[in-house]
Amino acid sequence: MSSRPTSLRPRITDAQRRARLGHRHLLAPGRRAARAEDVADALVALHATDAATVYLSACARLAEPSPAEVERALYEDVTLVKLLSMRRTLFAVSSELAPYVNSSTARAVADRERAQFLKFLREGAGSAWDERRLARTEREVLAALAARGEATTAELAADVPALRETIVVSPGKPYEGRQSVGSRLLRLLASDGHVRRSRPRGSWTSSMYAWAPVPQLPEIPVREAKAELARRWLAAFGPATEADLKWWTGWTLGDTRKALADVGAVDVELTEGTGFVLPGDLPGDLSGGPEGGEEGPAGPWAALLPGLDPTAMGWRGRDWYLSPDQVPALFDRAGNIGPTVWWDGRIVGGWAQRADGGIVWRPLVDTGREAAAAIEEEAARLAAWLGPIRVTPRFRTPLERELVR
Repeated sequence: MSSRPTSLRPRITDAQRRARLGHRHLLAPGRRAARAEDVADALVALHATDAATVYLSACARLAEPSPAEVERALYEDVTLVKLLSMRRTLFAVSSELAPYVNSSTARAVADRERAQFLKFLREGAGSAWDERRLARTEREVLAALAARGEATTAELAADVPALRETIVVSPGKPYEGRQSVGSRLLRLLASDGHVRRSRPRGSWTSSMYAWAPVPQLPEIPVREAKAELARRWLAAFGPATEADLKWWTGWTLGDTRKALADVGAVDVELTEGTGFVLPGDLPGDLSGGPEGGEEGPAGPWAALLPGLDPTAMGWRGRDWYLSPDQVPALFDRAGNIGPTVWWDGRIVGGWAQRADGGIVWRPLVDTGREAAAAIEEEAARLAAWLGPIRVTPRFRTPLERELVR
């Protein structure tokens, strides 16, 4: 990771950063992809906390948007893999990248999940559960799942009665409640990489799904894995700051700096201060880099992106594509962004789907006629491939709620 005086750093403007989005995030019409895996790799990872987000994010960038294409990658070819990873968030990544994500972030998350689950068991069940019983129950669940091929938590509980037990949560508190062992234990097995979510029971928007066994991912040395993830992220999201990468990955500052150094990140001057790009990825440098240097103009482009889309959630510092005065309308109280409308690299409003299937949007800035026409075209494209499906974001935001009233 190079470090130079500010006066010697190449400067990359906010306009140049926005120009990259149409190309690298496959949002300009001429850059759209043919396969869901290509979309995931272009963005490093697709948010998957909300079941619908993977489909909406992918189809916004597919030349021929189709839920069937995403289902093929997730459930037939299994070339998109869901991992509880960066920032303890569920992401879908390509099977080629999955071992690096697993070693760089998911393993540490899984270790914390196991420690928390053991604490949950001890506090809620006392001596009824310990590490030995947990390990035995996990083996029984995996054996039952192997016999069935795939099964829901309820189906597995018929084979492993321990899953039906409930544990007191927050005992003695006003919000005391009970949770089943089964739901937490299957989540733990998923974070450990032993099981995966299979095809939902119902439509692709459903959060009811079965579990399926998976082979263990190859082991990658942690430092090598972190460097590869940082390289992929800079290729998609660079230029970006050290704080952006630290936030996106959930790493420590030390690990972030080490990864930037390992990929030879080049420092540049951004509006908010020092940023970084990969070697050969400076504007005007055609000698290398993930896209062969600076891309040509993508032309003005419009996009309707879902809540938690990777482009909207790719950076900690967002002022270069999102006006701060739009934040209260577009984010919920936990910091989750809702559905957004984009015009040529900026967020300009939000959208929602009404009960009758209609796509409605509201500008938060004066977009002008050209932008409004292009956005309407994208809204029609979205409505066409959604067809009879109705999508309600898992994380509701003020503007999205207003639009569906």
